[in-house]
Amino acid sequence: MLIEQKKQNRDLPIINERIRFPEIRVIDTDGTQLGIMSSRDALRIAEEKELDLVLVNDKGEVPVCRVMDYDKWKYQQSKNIGKARPTVVKEVKMSYNIAEHDYQVRVNQAGRFLKSGDKVKATILLKGREIQHSDLAEALLKRMSVDLQETAELEQSPKREGNKMTMLLSPKTSKKSGNKKSLAKS
Repeated sequence: MLIEQKKQNRDLPIINERIRFPEIRVIDTDGTQLGIMSSRDALRIAEEKELDLVLVNDKGEVPVCRVMDYDKWKYQQSKNIGKARPTVVKEVKMSYNIAEHDYQVRVNQAGRFLKSGDKVKATILLKGREIQHSDLAEALLKRMSVDLQETAELEQSPKREGNKMTMLLSPKTSKKSGNKKSLAKS
């Protein structure tokens, strides 16, 4: 039980009374340095402003602390985690002699990926003698880029890589500010 409490305390941030260094460098809310002072004096400054004293860096000779609203900062960090979405490349595979309905399914699938913010790699696998018909595969990929031109930008035009023909599409960047101006004039 005592070991679990120590682990929990180790995971907690070092703020306010938990800062136990004799001297610390203090940074104010606007980023100005208040200088090196005792942790007791720095805590008094933070309490006068009704804010928290947070340990930012304890690696140097003198640990660095910042006067801030810790709860507000933590909330902002949790909001930013949701925004930072990595770019994902989704792949849509097909054959150059694909049926029309199956082709439309792949186009719709690629459209959904693009609308959700992912890039799409369209791949046509050429097996055996199909390599002779790479021009048909290229034409199909170009047709797909035309069909998706409202939601996609062509990032990499169709190119052959061994027995594959690939094309890369990225989501179209919306220019909403331009649309608002044109709507306001009419």
